[in-house]
Amino acid sequence: MFAIARSELIQIFRNRLVLVTGLIVPVAISAYFVYQYEIFEDMAGLGYIAAIVMFTVMAFGLYTTAVTTLASRRQNLFLKRLRSTAAGDVDILTGLLLPVTVIALVQAVAILTVLGAVATEPSQIPLLAAAVLATLTMMVGLALATAGLTNSPEHAQVTTLPVSMSVIAVASWVGLTGTENLTLLKRLLPGGAATELVVNAWDGSVPVADSLILLVPTLGWVVVAVGLASRLFRWEPRR
Repeated sequence: MFAIARSELIQIFRNRLVLVTGLIVPVAISAYFVYQYEIFEDMAGLGYIAAIVMFTVMAFGLYTTAVTTLASRRQNLFLKRLRSTAAGDVDILTGLLLPVTVIALVQAVAILTVLGAVATEPSQIPLLAAAVLATLTMMVGLALATAGLTNSPEHAQVTTLPVSMSVIAVASWVGLTGTENLTLLKRLLPGGAATELVVNAWDGSVPVADSLILLVPTLGWVVVAVGLASRLFRWEPRR
């Protein structure tokens, strides 16, 4: 697994497209929100900024890059060759996705740390950490599912758009309007409960015990994504 991960990490830094979409774009967008935090804080609070930053990294840095990676490795038959080795399916997928997952996690933590340093620190850091990890797991699951519908790295630019745009749109909707109205709908949409959890963690306005229930919808999406991935994922190119 770690040999696969090391090889994949080298490939990431050799691929200019992945570097731009997976590293530069999320950091640039997040840096803008952090730099202009006073404006966005007046609109919806620091929790909203934190949620948007988190989903920007997870949608573009993790989800899109993971789908592109899996589609590319399938297209050049690398996935097929790996399955002929002693490595199991879980080890193969973990090795391929571990580098981009770790990079996205480091990016999210670093940007949220900077936001806390230049503005106000989150009130409930463990709750924020739980929100980040739950979101990361959800986006990895969705990446595996989407990769099953993606025939090539070029095709990934199309297949990843609905989920990427949707989670960011939901995060913006929930972050700006709250969950006082249409509560159930907002929490059940992918990214809605996670956004509310981040807002609560940063503001500290809701007790931790009351906020933990918000992990359930996000983890529910993990179950749905894994179920879809088990049905849709392919190890060889479609004929």
